[in-house]
Amino acid sequence: MRDLVEIGMGRTARRAFGLDEVEIVPSRRTRSSQDVSTAWQIDAYRFDIPLITHPTDAVVSPATAVAVGGLGGLGVLNAEGLWARHPNVDEALAKVQEAAGSFDTAADLTALTRVLQELHAAPIRPELIAEAIKQVTEAGVTAAARVSPQRATELTPDLLAAGVEILVVQGTIVSAEHVSKGGEPLNLKSFIADLDVPVVAGGVHDYRTAMHLMRTGAAGVIVGYGSGPVTTTDSVLGIGVPMATAIVDAAAARRDYLDETGGRYVHVIADGGVDVSGDIAKSIACGADAVMLGSPLALATEAPGKGLYWTAAAAHPSLPRSRVEPVADVEELVDLRTLLFGPSSDAEGLVNLFGALRRAMAKTGYSDVKEFQKVGLTVRS
Repeated sequence: MRDLVEIGMGRTARRAFGLDEVEIVPSRRTRSSQDVSTAWQIDAYRFDIPLITHPTDAVVSPATAVAVGGLGGLGVLNAEGLWARHPNVDEALAKVQEAAGSFDTAADLTALTRVLQELHAAPIRPELIAEAIKQVTEAGVTAAARVSPQRATELTPDLLAAGVEILVVQGTIVSAEHVSKGGEPLNLKSFIADLDVPVVAGGVHDYRTAMHLMRTGAAGVIVGYGSGPVTTTDSVLGIGVPMATAIVDAAAARRDYLDETGGRYVHVIADGGVDVSGDIAKSIACGADAVMLGSPLALATEAPGKGLYWTAAAAHPSLPRSRVEPVADVEELVDLRTLLFGPSSDAEGLVNLFGALRRAMAKTGYSDVKEFQKVGLTVRS
C-alpha cells in the first residue's frame, strides 16, 4: 500500500523518501571486498564501475572523459556546452573563474550565471564538438554525448558521424513524446528506432514516465535531474520527487517491462541526491544500475571547473535552474583516481567513492551490483 498523507480537505499526497532517509541493512553474510565486482554493462559496452558523469562543462572536458573512461567509467560530453560553442574553451572557463571572485552576496552568484548565459549564447558549431569527440575516440575509450530533447534531431547526425557510441537525451523532465505547437514533436520511439547506438534518456521521477521511456526502446533511463547542492529546479519549478522513492519506482517499471517484453532489460541510472559515497551505495540498493555523478566529481583536479560546479541548466537563457558555486578550494582538490578509488584521509565519504561501494557490498555479503539491488533497506523514523 502506498503511504498517502492528507494535506488538506479532499487532497492527499504520497509520502516519498530521499536517500538520506533510508539505510542499508547488513545480511548474515560478509565477504572480502577483493571478491566484489562493481562492473556493469549497457548494450555491448562494459564498465568496471557503475559511473556515468553528469554532462556538465564543470566536470567533463574531452580530457576528463578520457580519464574517466580509462578508470572504468563513462564520461559524457555536453554537445550543447562550451566545447560545442567556443574554439578556446580555456578562455571561456577563465571568464567563469574571473567572475567567481567573491561569493559573499547573491549578486555574485547571479553574475556568475549571467556569464554562463553569455557564453552559451554563442552558436553551436558541429565541427567543434566533433573535434572534442574525436579526442575521446582516439584515446580508445567509449565516447558519449548529451543532447537536449529540443535539439536531439538536429544534432544527432553530426554526433554519430563524429563517432559517438552512446547517446544521452537528457532534460529536466523527459517524456516519450515532446509536444510543441511551434514545430514537429520529438517522438523518442521513432527517433531511437532509427539509430544504431544505444540511447539513454531522462530524467524521470515516477513509474509511469519511466515505463513510457522504456517502451521507446531506450537502453537506459535516467532518474532525477541532478538534484544536489546547486540545483534549484525544486524552488524554480516546484517539481521533484525524493530520490530513493524515484529510483525504487523506476526499478519497479524495469521489472514490469522485463516481464512485458519477455526479457528486455533497461538500465536505471540515478542522477541526483548523490553527494557522498554512501549515497552511491543507497542508490544501487534502491535499484539503480549506475549513478550519474556531478558535484562529487568537481573535487577532481582534472575537472574543468577547478572547484566550481554547475549543471547545464545554469545556462538556460530565460529560466536557469542551477547556481554556480564552489565545492572546494583548489588546494583541496584531489586527482581523479584517488577520488574514485582512494586511498583517502577523508572520513565524510567524499573521497574513495567506489572503494566505499565495494566495501558496502562486501559488508552486506553481495558480490556484484545486480545482487546488491536486493539488499534490505530501512527507513529512518
